[in-house]
Amino acid sequence: MKIEIHTVVNGRELQPAVKPNQTLLEFLRDELHLKGSMEGCGVGVCGSCTVLVDGRPVSSCLVLATNIEGKQVATIESLAVGDELDPVQQAFLEHQAFQCGYCTPGMIMATKGLLSSNPQPTEDEIRDYLSGNICRCGTYIRIRDA
Repeated sequence: MKIEIHTVVNGRELQPAVKPNQTLLEFLRDELHLKGSMEGCGVGVCGSCTVLVDGRPVSSCLVLATNIEGKQVATIESLAVGDELDPVQQAFLEHQAFQCGYCTPGMIMATKGLLSSNPQPTEDEIRDYLSGNICRCGTYIRIRDA
């Protein structure tokens, strides 16, 4: 059995039928083929699957797809316009704020969430806000600088 929902993903209105137990991450990756959000831990502690739901960062591995009914979802794929990177993406590139890149989409989306609510965060606010995102390569200083 599937449940029809109404949502907007990356600016596109959708009315998909989703499984009641399907996570938002599974929906994005398997149904919409948006592969930028990564599954790391599967239990909401690593941040690799972070997307914005109504402008707020969420771990898409913990949210059921049915819970995005009537909401707007933004993934890493929504940021660049053509060849022009989003300013946060550009900052990550300029500061080499990645190594393997696995955490990068989640870090960027969490950063977008932070900057939308606090455009001039302090170093402590950055650390606190991004504490739910893990970088196994340890590029935290460059991420903070970006």
